[in-house]
Amino acid sequence: MTGIVYKSTGSWYQVKSHEGEFYNCRMKGKFRLKGIKSTNPIAVGDVVDFELETKNDEETGVINNIHERKNCIERKSVNLSKQTHIIASNIDQVFLLITINNPPTFTTFIDRFLVSTRAYRIDTILVFNKIDSYQIEERAEILYLKDVYEAIGYRCVEVSATQNKNVDTIKEMMTGKTSMFVGHSGVGKTTLVNAIEPSLDLKTKAISEQHKQGQHTTTFAELFELSFDAKIIDTPGIKGFGVVDIDKEELGDYFPEFFALKEHCKFNNCIHVKEPNCAVKDALEEETISWSRYKSYLQILEGEEEHYRTDIWE
Repeated sequence: MTGIVYKSTGSWYQVKSHEGEFYNCRMKGKFRLKGIKSTNPIAVGDVVDFELETKNDEETGVINNIHERKNCIERKSVNLSKQTHIIASNIDQVFLLITINNPPTFTTFIDRFLVSTRAYRIDTILVFNKIDSYQIEERAEILYLKDVYEAIGYRCVEVSATQNKNVDTIKEMMTGKTSMFVGHSGVGKTTLVNAIEPSLDLKTKAISEQHKQGQHTTTFAELFELSFDAKIIDTPGIKGFGVVDIDKEELGDYFPEFFALKEHCKFNNCIHVKEPNCAVKDALEEETISWSRYKSYLQILEGEEEHYRTDIWE
């Protein structure tokens, strides 16, 4: 039988068959996926083959094959530098939820995530949530960030899940597609998902004061079918995002404003740091590209982690 993984609990997977039935499945032995060093060989969104077996009058499935992925989003695993964690696979688009405060979403996090989704050719929409709660200074920051990211081709939407502002816009963009919602814990992701599809009634939790480093609990994404011809992959809150396996010479290609200027650099292998006659550095001086974006680029290039948070899930 063939189906799609809708939920993972680590050792068991909830799979929906092409006939529309759900089965609890486990892996057959250890999977070795070529080219993927992952802590979770099977991810939500994977298309898998499985066989049914009956034990103690209970019918379960055994997954024996994973179909080739159209794409996936993965991050570095905690304390396992050569291992990755696949968040989800076979995604049409990602909605990255951003809040200015309570909690703050920094541009370093945004840029790291955009590099990864661009590398996997996944469309990303920036959703500025909780806009009903901001004062003048915070509104100005949102407008600035929208200017930065819209100028390089990313769609930005201002949303208030509690006030139902632009929720229908998000639903329209989701129709006919499999979308993933991501963001820091506390950005209002679950509240927005519930506003989009109230029947899901996902549990929300209050924002906590602590952001302790070094903690790590295993949590998983889950795929839901919605009432308006859409699917959504809901994910746990992400504290940080480690970029996986991008060569230094290629990193600039995943910053669209850098890539557009690349042909004007003196050297075709320019990495926009110390090289003479670099079009990217010239554009920086002319303030036609963002310094915050360049700062993020340098941090990724130098292999630095995000300083304000560690690369772990909530």
